[in-house]
Amino acid sequence: MKTFRAFGPTIGKTKLSKKIITILNNHIDKSQLSKKNDYSSKLASQIRNEIKIPKTLINKSLSKELLKNIKVYLDKSGVKKIKEIKIINLWVVRQLKNEYNPIHYHEGQLSGVGYLKIPKDMNQNKLVKNKKIKTNGTIDFINGQKNFLSKSIYNLNPKLGDLLIFPNYLMHTAYPFNVDGERRSFSFNAKILFKK
Repeated sequence: MKTFRAFGPTIGKTKLSKKIITILNNHIDKSQLSKKNDYSSKLASQIRNEIKIPKTLINKSLSKELLKNIKVYLDKSGVKKIKEIKIINLWVVRQLKNEYNPIHYHEGQLSGVGYLKIPKDMNQNKLVKNKKIKTNGTIDFINGQKNFLSKSIYNLNPKLGDLLIFPNYLMHTAYPFNVDGERRSFSFNAKILFKK
């Protein structure tokens, strides 16, 4: 895992295993969106398909890899005396053409996003010929204010399998894209209990 501080809070970036990508994609492909698993009403997004992942699937197939990566992130960030890490919730975001996630932050203490599918040519701009808009389909992390020699926005172009871990209070936004396809990602929130 690489960790970096673009402007203050530490962001961790690593790769997901093919196993976790396959498990989540298979679960979503087999699931029908219903009132029981629809998570969109609890989120800030302008996205229709956001699906809560059941705790049984998290505990059985996902938590081991996520907790391992969270521990590495915390260790590289200098956080010690951890008693337990609890994943509070986990959901999948099926972002389609022209949908977006406005600037927001999360609950818990740590949050993360993992990328399960990326549309081909997601960064293209089909609205304005010969103009490449760098933000199509990307994620921005926002903190503080812009000053001399100090950035306040860090833009990242996600790739399939990327896993990003960051403090829950770090504001972020997912930009829309204007090509056909689905940008599928999952997000989670975690709480840390410390030894006394």
